[in-house]
Amino acid sequence: MSVDNPEFRTSSPDIYLLLKENARKNRAKMTEAETILWERLRCYPRPIRFRRQHIIGDYIVDFACLQKMLVIEVDGEYHSTDEQKALDDLRTEYLNKIGFSVIRFTNEQVVNHIDDVLAHIEELIYE
Repeated sequence: MSVDNPEFRTSSPDIYLLLKENARKNRAKMTEAETILWERLRCYPRPIRFRRQHIIGDYIVDFACLQKMLVIEVDGEYHSTDEQKALDDLRTEYLNKIGFSVIRFTNEQVVNHIDDVLAHIEELIYE
């Protein structure tokens, strides 16, 4: 799937404006872990470019590299509930279906092991 495919770039028209506003709010109040990761991701040399709180379909993903079809999610503790795991699985299934790879890190991994997190990301974007 090409990055020019509008299928993953735009949500359903009836909820796009709501998602856009939520993405804007999320960018303004990132978690500590998201801030730490963003400060590192935004420094990657071109052509690698990451977007934060990016709308893909009807979802807002934490970070996306459209050139590499990669989504990075940073999960807080609420992602460990059964209900949230099921929702995350549906989201990942959708993103995989349209061609994205999805990797997840916990807040703890990002805050305490950022070099390991970045090494894993680099394996995927530079393979």
